[in-house]
Formats: sequence, structure tokens, C-alpha cells
Amino acid sequence: MLRGVSLVPIARNIPSIMPDCCEDKACAIEALQARQGATLRIVLAINAVMFVVVLAAGLLARSTALLADSLDNLGDALTYGLSLYAVSRGTRAKAKVALFKSGLILAAGLFVLAQVVLAVLRPGVPVFEAMGIVSLVALVANAACLALLWKHRSEDVNMSSVWECSRNDIASNVSVFLAAALVWFTQSGWPDVIVGFALACLFLRSAVNVGASALRELRGRGMSAA
Repeated sequence: MLRGVSLVPIARNIPSIMPDCCEDKACAIEALQARQGATLRIVLAINAVMFVVVLAAGLLARSTALLADSLDNLGDALTYGLSLYAVSRGTRAKAKVALFKSGLILAAGLFVLAQVVLAVLRPGVPVFEAMGIVSLVALVANAACLALLWKHRSEDVNMSSVWECSRNDIASNVSVFLAAALVWFTQSGWPDVIVGFALACLFLRSAVNVGASALRELRGRGMSAA
């Protein structure tokens, strides 16, 4: 003991300081999860509405590109729902959800490829006006989603995979709009088919990226646990 200095009050204060520190960290994690959950609920609602709108327009316009875009919105809605489930889970659970999401993106890409094959076998000219208008509406909606997700893009593997999906949406909408312009200019359905094929390739690439990131996370956790 130091002369003239009592360590008893200091020792008494140590237990109270340490729990406060841990509680602060827990509060910070809870606040982060709450922010992520609120953002995911908003983008989930936007994509669910846009799926219905774009699907109806794609069927009416007989557009492969719009159908691909609508399927992208459906996949995103399911993805955001799964991501909302994973927000409060551990890192390993988030990686598993991201791996499942990569499977959904892969299924979307394969479905669009099938639609492209059908369009080649049964050629036609889609309604370019519907393609152009709906793609612009979808672009505004997905740009809003991208802006909301921007701050969460590097927080964890769960939100990173969500960001990947949202970024793909912007590329899809721009591609569909360009396809509409080319259909109008050429009076041919081939630009629609080509864009549909390009979107399918984009889905497949995104599925590989998300799946690889999830597998790395799972393997890293598995090795650390071992």
C-alpha cells in the first residue's frame, strides 16, 4: 500500500467500471442491429411493391428483360427478409443466410436464362414504351434502396450481400431502359433478349461472389472454433 493513499475506494470502483464498459458495447451492438433492421424493412417493402409492378408490366409488354427485372425484385425481397432474420444472429448464422441468398440469386439467373431461350425460340417485339417507363420507375425505387443501404455496406457479411443485390438492381434498371430504346430504334426484340441474357450473367456472377464470401466466413469460423 502506498503511504497516505488508500486503494480500497479504487478497488471498489473496478467492478462497477467493467460492467459499464460491457454494457456500452452491448448497447452499441443493439443500436447497430436496430438501424440495420429498420433499413431492411424499408427496402423489403419497396422491393415487394416493385416486384408486383414490374412483373405485371413484363407480362403485358412481353419483355424478357422486364421479367428478369421483376424476378430480381422478388429475389431481393426474399433476400432482405432473410437478412432481417439474420440481423440479430451471430456471424456464423449470418454467413449461412448469405450462402442461402447466393442460392436464390443463382436460381434467378438460371430462370432468366430459360426465359431467354424461350424468347429466342418464339421471337417477338416487346412494348418498348412500357419497358422504358417501368424501368425508370424501378430505377428511382432502387436508387432509394441503394442510398439507404450505403452506410451498412461494410458492416458484416449479411449487409454486404444485401448491398451486392441492391447494386445489381441499378445495373438491371439501366440495362432495361437501354433495351427499350434499342427495341424502339431497331423495331426488333433482340435487344430485349440480349439484355435479359446479360442480366442472367450478372445474377450468376453475383451468386458466385456472395457464396464465396459466405464460404470464406464459414471456413474461417470453423478453423477458429477448431
